[in-house]
Amino acid sequence: MIRFRLRRIDPARVVRRALAAGLIAAAALTGPLAAGLGEAAAQSRIKDIVDFEGVRDNLLIGYGLVVGLNGTGDTLNSAVFTQESLIGMLERLGVNAREDALNTQNVAAVMVTATLPPFSRQGSRIDVNVSALGDADSLLGGTLLVTPLLGADGEVYAVAQGSLAVGGFAAQGEAETVVKGVPTAGRIANGAIVEREVPFALAQLNRVKLSLRNPDFTTARRVSRAVNAFVGVEAASVLDPATVQLELPPSYDGRVVEMLTDIEQLRIEPDLMAKVVIDEQSGVIVMGENVRISRLAIAQGNLTIRITETPQVSQPQPFSNTGETVEVPRTEIEIDEDEDRRLGVLNTGVSLQELVNGLNALGVGPRDMITILQAIKASGALQAEIEVM
Repeated sequence: MIRFRLRRIDPARVVRRALAAGLIAAAALTGPLAAGLGEAAAQSRIKDIVDFEGVRDNLLIGYGLVVGLNGTGDTLNSAVFTQESLIGMLERLGVNAREDALNTQNVAAVMVTATLPPFSRQGSRIDVNVSALGDADSLLGGTLLVTPLLGADGEVYAVAQGSLAVGGFAAQGEAETVVKGVPTAGRIANGAIVEREVPFALAQLNRVKLSLRNPDFTTARRVSRAVNAFVGVEAASVLDPATVQLELPPSYDGRVVEMLTDIEQLRIEPDLMAKVVIDEQSGVIVMGENVRISRLAIAQGNLTIRITETPQVSQPQPFSNTGETVEVPRTEIEIDEDEDRRLGVLNTGVSLQELVNGLNALGVGPRDMITILQAIKASGALQAEIEVM
């Protein structure tokens, strides 16, 4: 006879075991597996480093009038284009204003710009930016009249109209003027209606080209390998450092949108060129992680020359009839050379961190560091490209 013994299960004990198992798993992730996850998190999605062929914005521009300004508009005598535009608009509305002298400062000529997103449909709305063209002081409180927005082909793709939202303001008195922000530029949210669509049949394509935003042979090759590994066939090929061509595989026949949706989530590690970017105006230096230098010695010293002018006045003796008061120049020159600077040696192939630490150890500031980097490049010891903004 077989006997079964029933054992009572304690819920609290089960919860404690589950928590312990979770802590063990979390501790295991602090090892090599966690390092692998950290590297994967540092990778970039394909959608963040490439642009798909045909999926692009289109720039629109138009010329219009803003009315309703509180005396802060264009001066019609100096802004002739504003006066002619106002007269033309009034004539189209049946008002003859050519025989009368217009004297109003409530109108301003503006340029209207907008960006037409890809696949925008007729009737959808887009944002527009409005900027003063004449000598208007402020567009605050103004209303943009109907303005056609043209594309590069001269066709009208949208029409804008609405009240402006201006972030800045200007206040002027007899002896002082206060200006905050830019009162001569504004924005109209959803201020334009799309009237014409840009035709592009994405779903009917058999091949799609991916354009890398930062062209590079290695990055393009990594993109093609990631796509081929995902779809299981040789669907991606590298045409040049900036272009990867995708052939629609049989598994995605007639479903090009689904294929792009799937591959844009794949992650790769973009390869970066060794480059040093310098902005001499602000003293900003940006160096990539692949910057390397050969073994060299660096010495940096400060030489300060100070010239002080303290002119003195020479007067004649008392009761002198021939004397004359003259100014006598007195010049003092001081030369201060920092002799505490020493010669520093940087080894071959040092990393970016070691390079920065070595220059900081010499007490080099951003301005001097720019000169040193240019000197290292001139000596041939810097294996990187220097780009001066």
